[in-house]
Amino acid sequence: MSFSGLLVQLLNGLASASSLFLVAAGLSLIFGVTRIVNFAHGSFFMVGIYVAYSLVANLGGTIGFWPSLLLAALAVGVLGALVEILLLRRIYKAPELFQLLATFALGLVIKDAVLWFWGPEELLGPRAPGLTGSVLILGRQFPTYDLFLIAAGPVVLGVLWLLLTKTRWGTLVRAATQDREMVSALGVNQAWLFTAVFALGAVLAGLGGALQLPREPANLEMDLNIIGAAFVVVVVGGMGSIPGAYVAALLIAQLKAICIWLGLVEIAGVAVSFSKLTLVVEFVVMAVVLVARPWGLFGRPQTPSRHTAKAEDPLKPPTLFGRYTTIAFIVLLVLLPSLSAKSPYLTVLMIDLMVATLFAVSLHFIMGPAGMHSFGHAAYFGLGAYGAALMVRKLGLPMEAALLAAPLVAALGAFLYGWFCVRLSGVYLAMLTLAFAQITWAIAFQWDAVTGGSNGLTGVWPAEWLADKQMYYYLTLALVAGGVLMLHRFLHSPFGYAMRAARDSVLRADAIGINVRRISWVAFVVAGAFAGLAGALYAFSKGSISPETLHVSRSIDGLVMVLLGGLQTLAGPIVGAVTFTWLHDTVARNTDYWRAMLGAIILILVLLFPQGMAGFVKQHLQKWRERKDLLKRTAA
Repeated sequence: MSFSGLLVQLLNGLASASSLFLVAAGLSLIFGVTRIVNFAHGSFFMVGIYVAYSLVANLGGTIGFWPSLLLAALAVGVLGALVEILLLRRIYKAPELFQLLATFALGLVIKDAVLWFWGPEELLGPRAPGLTGSVLILGRQFPTYDLFLIAAGPVVLGVLWLLLTKTRWGTLVRAATQDREMVSALGVNQAWLFTAVFALGAVLAGLGGALQLPREPANLEMDLNIIGAAFVVVVVGGMGSIPGAYVAALLIAQLKAICIWLGLVEIAGVAVSFSKLTLVVEFVVMAVVLVARPWGLFGRPQTPSRHTAKAEDPLKPPTLFGRYTTIAFIVLLVLLPSLSAKSPYLTVLMIDLMVATLFAVSLHFIMGPAGMHSFGHAAYFGLGAYGAALMVRKLGLPMEAALLAAPLVAALGAFLYGWFCVRLSGVYLAMLTLAFAQITWAIAFQWDAVTGGSNGLTGVWPAEWLADKQMYYYLTLALVAGGVLMLHRFLHSPFGYAMRAARDSVLRADAIGINVRRISWVAFVVAGAFAGLAGALYAFSKGSISPETLHVSRSIDGLVMVLLGGLQTLAGPIVGAVTFTWLHDTVARNTDYWRAMLGAIILILVLLFPQGMAGFVKQHLQKWRERKDLLKRTAA
């Protein structure tokens, strides 16, 4: 741990900060103006480096290396503008979370498009002309190109500052960041402003990717590797704040550099590997900042929208027809193993569908009726799965006891995380849940002695009387059906009405004596417990568990399930879970480009059913009943 080593690591941190800032700056603009949680932004970064590779290879000798990189960034900007015009503009009137779903699906399509055009192999670009060497700093070699990246960050920051502060367009962008309704009221064409902002954000992401060409090979994992860190930078810096994004990028990159420099340190006789903290340090920073300052370091509290949403009809208890339909559906599920005896895979698939259903219903419990958006619900799914596995493997408990205790482990995690999360709202709440989920994932990923690390835990099998898949199917059916019915029962209880009252109007709920924070906290714990039950069922069905059950990708899958079905319908998460899981399984088994096909299907569903599939059916049934009642009154 020499001073020269520290200096070199800090310089590496500055270079990484500049690269991260370019991506985060574009995301911050889009995030701040449009309020879109753009999951496809990492895809723009990835496309930038691939397009740069092709342009440098084909045009580098004609127009030069650096113009090729700039041209690649502009090409990505055109792609971003087309995405906004052709896709996002069509769903502006849909809930903001459905725009998130659309960008997620778009990311899947772009990933497979890159795979089809450039292939699966990593592509290594040429070194930057004039910047191929290194300089000597305190006896250590440091790449010249990294010095260029260190300078590029402040230069882009300065250009953006001039653009946003010295031009009329920049003034409109800054105004829209604080109050979109005001800008629209002044006569500004909001649609074209959004297009321009989205295109500029895509240009910055594409430039960030293109500048990585001499530094690292282009690969298909670059989108996911960058998007999480970029979101963290945006939230930590303050939504819509470009200087905040730069400071946050510097803070996170330098903390990672210091962790690498410290390496393995012995503290009070205990060896602590600081280098392992690089996987989670940004989420720790985000959690601390959001708890202390919910709007970020340089952000401002958002102005409440002047538009109020249409009042939702209260959730009604199931009708007699609905009850009979539910009973018939359960009877069909009971008979299914007998009807499909020649297809044992169908039993396995149905177990996965039921586990996904319980997971989605538990997430819907806090997202729809409670109005709390969560990007980290996989934490409680994973806590339940690991809790059950550890009780069987480490404590020697029988499977039945572990299955019953697993929801308590998940509920304990939700109790702890929820205390911090329910103090926030909107996007900030969602990002804090993501931070806690990723911290939990990092612990499971690196704690080899307990969780098995990246290898996970194996030999987590059900009891002997459940060794037959059909018997485990019936157990899963009983617990999932019981869990879903219990959650629905919660929604029609006084607690459920208080939960929805807190969602619709915090001030009104508080005025009539409802403790909003306590209600939200309890709802958080209940949802976590049932997600933990789903995780335990998953662990015993597969016989093993890995850190992937805690990863953000599972949380995103849950979001997709809920949004596909519809937020404000009780049947929505069930329909969404079954549809998404079945589509994922079917498409993945029939084509190598399953992501693109799945993404295209989700995009079609979003465009056709912006309120979710079950929400669409509910809406049209309601209109049919209204017309029927009108005809009856007219006839009378």
